Amino acid sequence: MKERERSKSGKNKNGGVRAGAQKVKAKLLKSYYGNPTKDMKLIAITGTTGKVTVAHYVHEILRASGEQVAVLASDQPFKMGMLHKFLSDAWKAGANYVIVTVPAEGLRDNIFYGLPVNVAAMTNFVTAGLHDMEPEEYLENEKTLFDMKPEIVVLNGDDLNYDTFAGFKGSKETVVFGQSGADVKILNSKLYPKGTEATLSLKSEVISVATFITGETAVSYMACAAAIASGLGISTDNIIDGIAEYNP
Repeated sequence: MKERERSKSGKNKNGGVRAGAQKVKAKLLKSYYGNPTKDMKLIAITGTTGKVTVAHYVHEILRASGEQVAVLASDQPFKMGMLHKFLSDAWKAGANYVIVTVPAEGLRDNIFYGLPVNVAAMTNFVTAGLHDMEPEEYLENEKTLFDMKPEIVVLNGDDLNYDTFAGFKGSKETVVFGQSGADVKILNSKLYPKGTEATLSLKSEVISVATFITGETAVSYMACAAAIASGLGISTDNIIDGIAEYNP
């Protein structure tokens, strides 16, 4: 028992040293690149699946709204230095919104440390999709993002594990999407060989959205994107147009 306690203590100590080093690195990078996020809104999208699709939906929605947007979308983790360089390049290009997808592995490295996160969205939590970590570790990594007090938090109310992350709250607003008890409610959907349609109730307004992506998961991803856009105050017309525009 004592041996296990020593091992656990050592692990925590190493984790603390690693976190401390990441924070120092973040401060240096922020200083080097001139803190570009002061002029941009940062949207961070995480979850087991669907991150990239949702990011591109939101990208097109914001473009339909006339915004200048940059997107860094990948299912693979990336280094903190890459994130800060991307933010700097986006700022130089005139972006006022930046969208970043990040898996739990990236959050484990605290890559958003010191950055103002305007929106933090979690697409889902599919335990079957975890390969190199336990569910408890996955949620602990996700917590590092949602503990940064993002202004808007977007969550999947239909997720089987929703109760485990329902405590994540935005400092200004929390938007839940799903089929029941949601702010952005999925009323119905239709699946086609070359696309998907869904009817959503969004802040008391009913809209129809359509995508070139096929499958039931596309319905959830469209609802997630609509929830993010709703939190940002984007019009429903631009939500409809943006989702329809994305053709992977």
